[in-house]
Amino acid sequence: MATSTQNRAAISRNLEITGLLLIRYGVVLILFWIGLLKFTSYEANGIKPFVENSPFMSWMYSVWSVQAASNVIGVIEVASAVLMAARPWSALASAIGSAMAVCTFLLTLSFLFSTPPVLQQGLGFPFLSPAPGQFLLKDIVLLGAAVWSLAESLKAMNGLRNGHRS
Repeated sequence: MATSTQNRAAISRNLEITGLLLIRYGVVLILFWIGLLKFTSYEANGIKPFVENSPFMSWMYSVWSVQAASNVIGVIEVASAVLMAARPWSALASAIGSAMAVCTFLLTLSFLFSTPPVLQQGLGFPFLSPAPGQFLLKDIVLLGAAVWSLAESLKAMNGLRNGHRS
């Protein structure tokens, strides 16, 4: 009986570790990959409707070209990914990258309120359009993952493991 309980506990712990690694490094992969795409005209033009309608980012086009603004966004996304990925070596770097990711996903979620047409034309709320509405909604989960990564990194910086000092 104890062996069965121990096996379930070990399986549970291994699944939890695997899930947490997938959470952090899934966000890293998304930020890194999409960040690199920002250096292409394909992606720079693809994000143009989001950036130009954003009350937080539209100013970028008065300072830079569409491609240059996309490059700046790409640098931020790639830097966030690299810093988050550094968690095994530096909790501080991961905390900084995670905080940058939190800001990134808050900005992208703000596009839900500024980029037309978020709602499906002719149907209204709660019918989100496939793009940008449904496309952007997934960022709630990415935001949650970035918040978790930030909290875990901050705990590690303070020497805390599972709520106790290590």
